[in-house]
Amino acid sequence: MNRKILAEALGAMLLTACVVGSGIMAERLAGGNAAAALLANTLATMAVLATLIATLGTVSGAHFNPVVSAVAVFTRRIDGRLAFFYIVAQVLGCVAGAMLANAMFDLPLVQASTHARGGAGQWLSEVVATAGLVFVALRSGHCNEAAWRVSLWIGAAYWFTASTSFANPAITIGRALSDSFAGIRPADVPGFVAAQAVGAVVGAGLLRSIREPAAA
Repeated sequence: MNRKILAEALGAMLLTACVVGSGIMAERLAGGNAAAALLANTLATMAVLATLIATLGTVSGAHFNPVVSAVAVFTRRIDGRLAFFYIVAQVLGCVAGAMLANAMFDLPLVQASTHARGGAGQWLSEVVATAGLVFVALRSGHCNEAAWRVSLWIGAAYWFTASTSFANPAITIGRALSDSFAGIRPADVPGFVAAQAVGAVVGAGLLRSIREPAAA
């Protein structure tokens, strides 16, 4: 169990460090071109997601996300006790990852983000992004499948959702601690987390409704 929890904390930390750090780097280099910055942020996130899932998936399942762990309990993939420790590790890992990214770019370790992200369109986007993530991740039979499926889903959702697809309550909390391109204003965090919870329920419903056909 300790190995699994450590893998979740490490994965969440490195994922957040990449999302926040690549956002900072992209913003600095893009010269005000938001599309170029978002593209760079997207590609870095896809690369680290695929790598971390393939590397740590056989240890912990590579959830790195409280809603994935919660739905994994619902679908009887893990038990509630392990999910609790996973979620604690994921939140702490994401907070540490944001602080690490800030430190690498000589910024204060903790900043309150001023990046406003709210409104019905953003919340609906988080429902869609999270539902899709849960469905894609937990429909994957092996971590090697999940590595490319999840990274491609998130990469696409960066661009077709208004919220740029956070789809993860733990990383939402972490991103509130960096006043940068990838940040989110602390006041907007509850709305995103609530929408992600709704998305998790929708994703769980999809998993139950769309199953492999029974063998003849």
